Amino acid sequence: MKLTKILPVMAMVALCAFSCSKEESSESANDSIVLENVPASKTIEIEISELINQYRISIGLNPLNSLNVIKSVAYTHTEYMVSINRMNHDNFEQRRRSLIDNAGAITVSENVAFGYTTAEGVVNAWLNSPTHRAIIEGNYTDFDISAEQNSTGVWFFTNIFIKK
Repeated sequence: MKLTKILPVMAMVALCAFSCSKEESSESANDSIVLENVPASKTIEIEISELINQYRISIGLNPLNSLNVIKSVAYTHTEYMVSINRMNHDNFEQRRRSLIDNAGAITVSENVAFGYTTAEGVVNAWLNSPTHRAIIEGNYTDFDISAEQNSTGVWFFTNIFIKK
């Protein structure tokens, strides 16, 4: 089987192996993520945002607003995943704390993925997973996404949702 066909399957297995991060702890991290310059949105990021909002509207939920501060935090995590070439939720508490401090977030959740080559592919994978779909359908006000490719062209995604 070609690598391009097996990567999305491996990513879905990995998606199911990880529980999505959701604020469940009252602990606070001492370190906050340094907010970086926000990179320009890529076509795939815009498409993912549009697909998620279209889905939310189709089930009677409000569309979510994009926020540069969320994109910046998501970008730091996506860059980290690319650097270690592994999808994960490492350091979620730091991202949560940063969004509480810098965006006024009350609740923070995230979905991550890798290996998908289209916006439709990654959004469908999240919607077909009950834990990921629950985040997409959650009571949030804002979100943003970061998508970055590693040196071999494999995409990594971090999609963060907040409620203010």
